[in-house]
Amino acid sequence: MAEIKFEEALKKLEKIVEELEAGKISLDDSLKKYEEGVRLSRFCHKALQAAQKKIQLLSKKDDNFELKPFTQASEEE
Repeated sequence: MAEIKFEEALKKLEKIVEELEAGKISLDDSLKKYEEGVRLSRFCHKALQAAQKKIQLLSKKDDNFELKPFTQASEEE
């Protein structure tokens, strides 16, 4: 997953899901696609976790760490 962006990985993952759901590829190809999908899913999960941690750090207020769920109202503040 070197040098791949989150959005690109997510697009590839969505395509793999569509191909697997269509059921028009061989078992061997399905297994390869599934393995690639698992790798992409893990990559995306890690990227989202990293982004969440970064947001939490940026949400720090006056040296008091304050965890807040992200909401539309929070975004507008």
